[in-house]
Amino acid sequence: MSGRAAADGPDAPGGHEFAVRGTRTVYDGAIVTLRVDDVQMPGGRVAEREVVEHYGAVAVVARDEQGRIAMVRQYRHPIGRRLLELPAGLLDAGPDETPLEAAQRELAEEVDLAADRWQVLVDLALSPGFTDEALRLYLAEGVRVVDTAERHDEEADMAVEWVALDDAVDRVLAGEIVNATSVAGILAVAAAEARGATLRAVTAPWPDEPTALRERRPTR
Repeated sequence: MSGRAAADGPDAPGGHEFAVRGTRTVYDGAIVTLRVDDVQMPGGRVAEREVVEHYGAVAVVARDEQGRIAMVRQYRHPIGRRLLELPAGLLDAGPDETPLEAAQRELAEEVDLAADRWQVLVDLALSPGFTDEALRLYLAEGVRVVDTAERHDEEADMAVEWVALDDAVDRVLAGEIVNATSVAGILAVAAAEARGATLRAVTAPWPDEPTALRERRPTR
């Protein structure tokens, strides 16, 4: 076999198939499941890889006619403080709700808004080293106020803030906005505006949309 053929073979970097030889669930919680996969590594070794399955989520950059962004200040228990964030929520309402419909629902539930124009802003794989959690961010424009939603638990304490885009970028760079989804959404809007970029339609494919947990538990 020539050196060129060997370099292009299945053992070359980028050519290995990481087959799953076995799998087991070790924890099944309210919004995540932890499974352990036995994965075939290059060279023949089988290694354990922990995977946190997640429903997946959506988030919305909703801008008014002045270009301001609707944000919420919400308590986040794992870090013990309130964060300034974009409206967002889980894809946990069942198999009949699309990501766009989930985003529209979350916008109404969290900030009492609807929007006439929707586009895909950016897709995120939030921490692919250990979880399948992924999120689709939408840009929503032509916003209007709808009836006040009933809110519970942490959401009952949320405060809505309208933030100018330049101010939001400054807060990201100053470390005042640290939620990863919000950072990505704010900087993506700023970059798209500066470049005059054409955003994707809401029907654009989402290859990394999580499905494992939703298929196991189709309703919350």
